[in-house]
Amino acid sequence: MPKIKAVDMKFLDEVFQMESGYVLDFSDRTMASFFSDELNVDIYDVRYATDGTSKAKRLRCFLQTVDAQTAVRVLDALWTYRAALRARSGEPEQVFNAHGRLLALTDLLQGKGAQPTSALFGQPPVPVYDHRTLQHLKADLLRVSTLAPHERGYAFEEFLSKLFNAYGLKAREGFRNRGEQIDGSFELEGEIYLVEAKWQAARIGVAELFTFQGKIDQKAAWARGLFISDSGFTEEGLHAFGRGKRLVCMDGLDLNDALERALPINHVISRKVRHAAETGHSFGRVRDLFP
Repeated sequence: MPKIKAVDMKFLDEVFQMESGYVLDFSDRTMASFFSDELNVDIYDVRYATDGTSKAKRLRCFLQTVDAQTAVRVLDALWTYRAALRARSGEPEQVFNAHGRLLALTDLLQGKGAQPTSALFGQPPVPVYDHRTLQHLKADLLRVSTLAPHERGYAFEEFLSKLFNAYGLKAREGFRNRGEQIDGSFELEGEIYLVEAKWQAARIGVAELFTFQGKIDQKAAWARGLFISDSGFTEEGLHAFGRGKRLVCMDGLDLNDALERALPINHVISRKVRHAAETGHSFGRVRDLFP
């Protein structure tokens, strides 16, 4: 059963406009239809009226009663519905960093996140969304940008390991096989990703993309890749690289957007992978994937 803290429930109240007893623009009928059609849930079951019969009280009770996976599925569906409402009305976002905070909450509900760094008995796990950790990551990335070129590459790899581990991705730092260097790896949703990280003035072209794809091709068939280039990728290189490859791309602007908006990096990569699967394109910008 999920444990949604009072402060998180207050955030959900704000996001889904539940303060006055309502939920978004739902009437009783449309809320029943939404939960039935989209989620196969009877939200008007008597068990969800323990704290009251308003739509908001039913939803709060539901979220505190069902299993974590169901709660996450419902929150994702409500967010999609909310986004559609805002797109139709043109209403600007009123809740600070709403999407990033919601994704962080759904991560917490599913038990994702970094392992506790202290061995003290009874100390709670490190939360997925932690303001202090996020500020440290921002500062680390800024520090990397100030280093001399010969130091910057290794520092960038170390930063990425910290970033991945902050979101429970079990990062492994760079390693060398015969004749090749791998800048690191991580695990996301049961899949292993190899990492190529570049911090250089020139944007990455097709040759570097094919070289990294060649490294992936020499590994197990299920291995995937994440190419991170602070300076980005050339349009010509991405076009020549083609579609249907087993790697996705991220640039410095993506990293900055993810950190500034507190978008959990596991969700960022997952959204990029889905974009690649649906379109065949290896590169989709964070600001386009998380409008």
